[in-house]
Amino acid sequence: MAESGSTARDRSATEGSTLDRRRFFRLAGGTALGTALTDAGTGAARAVPGAPATARPLPRASLPPLPPLPPLPDQLSGGKVTPPAPSVRVPRADGPPAPATVRAALPDALPFTFHGRGYTAVDLPERLRPWRDRPTPWSGVTPDTTHTYLDRDGVIMYRPRRSAPGYNQPVTQIQFGLGCAAAYRTTRNPARRALYLKRAKAQAKRLIDTRVEARGAWYFPYPFDFTHGSHSGISYRAPWYSGMAQGEAISLFVQLSLLDGVTPQERTLYRTAADAAFASLLRGDDGDPWVVNRDGAGYLWIQEYPVDAPGTSDRTYNGMIFAMFGLWDYARATGNTLAARLYDGACTTVDHYFPTLRNRQWASYYCLTHRIPTPSYHQHHINLYRQLHWQTGSPRFAHMSDLLTDDHPSGFLPEGSPVVLAAGTHTLYRYDTDADGDFVAAKRDAELARTWTVRLPRTTRATANRRRRIMGRGVAYRIDSGPYAGWWAGEAHPRCYLLGEYLPTDYRPGRTLSFPAGSKVTCHRYGRDRGAAATRTVAFDKPSGAPFDRRAVVNGRPMCRISAGALKGYWVFAGDVVTDGR
Repeated sequence: MAESGSTARDRSATEGSTLDRRRFFRLAGGTALGTALTDAGTGAARAVPGAPATARPLPRASLPPLPPLPPLPDQLSGGKVTPPAPSVRVPRADGPPAPATVRAALPDALPFTFHGRGYTAVDLPERLRPWRDRPTPWSGVTPDTTHTYLDRDGVIMYRPRRSAPGYNQPVTQIQFGLGCAAAYRTTRNPARRALYLKRAKAQAKRLIDTRVEARGAWYFPYPFDFTHGSHSGISYRAPWYSGMAQGEAISLFVQLSLLDGVTPQERTLYRTAADAAFASLLRGDDGDPWVVNRDGAGYLWIQEYPVDAPGTSDRTYNGMIFAMFGLWDYARATGNTLAARLYDGACTTVDHYFPTLRNRQWASYYCLTHRIPTPSYHQHHINLYRQLHWQTGSPRFAHMSDLLTDDHPSGFLPEGSPVVLAAGTHTLYRYDTDADGDFVAAKRDAELARTWTVRLPRTTRATANRRRRIMGRGVAYRIDSGPYAGWWAGEAHPRCYLLGEYLPTDYRPGRTLSFPAGSKVTCHRYGRDRGAAATRTVAFDKPSGAPFDRRAVVNGRPMCRISAGALKGYWVFAGDVVTDGR
């Protein structure tokens, strides 16, 4: 791993010292491997394009599980919740409305013009649709945490602390309802299914009962004051509203209306509620309340924290995209052309502003206005852009998800993940992290110590429990056993790499890569035991395209799996090809 900045040397190890080979083998928990590393490409590759060659397989770890999705964002994190002034009475409409009355009042035009690139909401298999990846676990069906609990109606409530009174918090209630709906679809136990559905319905009922009817739409109020600690301008007095809640509410109502466990009367009510929530996205910032506006460059925004009308507000990325999932649900369920146009405009905004979201080789920014790198939200951005790829079928969003993954990959590794170290000299580092090896903002991954020389006479293996980018440096592995547990080795294929396939992403639809003209490119094929079974070196007089359906870190490098043609099943290093014209 490249050195950068000032360093603090390990005072117990003199410059040029060596690590005893037997001690390192004990640390690695494995034996020396007598074979050359297959992926180095020496000896096995053929100079003739397309000629196959057999390579000796190297034992590989079984494919680990995907990194767990991070907990859903806490919309109130980083801020202070306080009771509203005693004189404040949040307006509300009690009880269900007459459906015909609400539908007759719906807006029938876009609030303003905005940019669009023709993105469409394509149909998806059930498992890829919004929120299906977030089922509420059975252990969480009756929450009781510092900040959340169920009231007597089975509605999740937010409290600043255990001793404080609880508040309706729309995003928390909506996401809990969506999670219960997701679990209802896949749970087989009848009693559990019944409770999941009951919980989801309870959240929807609370939203309907506490709605505010204004401007021909339904809005879902926040009945407490809120001030953000680091995002200037976010200082709300109850009642206030959020575009994130409005969009997510559409998803909840649409999805409930499609479940088999609802009555015809409930189905009608949920469809009415979805229509009325959608109407809020057809009202611009020329009145109050509002959650949608257009920035000075003509791009549409659904504002998680709308302030300073007609200004730009916070322009929060994750809140925008979560709200867009509601547009996808509504457009697919109703065929509404206005929803389709809003979805196109929102996708166009997210596409256009991706360069301002991205923070090269580190965590992406939370919002456009404040541009604060936020590692806790980076994995959300990766997952959200991946879902936009599925929802639109566009490779642009898949490419953006790839870039974010390479910039700041998830540090998740199963205990004992194998790392191959080639014969030769290696340097190990210690960084200032938390006890698990994760980044701490106050510590900034400062270098604490290094071993100047680790000399290995042959290829060997160590084990690691973290793979992540070190701030200001490259990707590194945290060794998790032996006397050097807690030390980091820099990823550098083929000298030091994680053995196996990690961080896989499947694409729907598949994507296209192109081999550059006049360059020799080596492709690898892996057997059922995950060992390298063959390599092929190809070269083309003109750029040559091939489809690929999967990308992953394979043996320490981002690789693309070709899905058709003469190279079907072969993996190629992403750095050797161009993907989707980029």
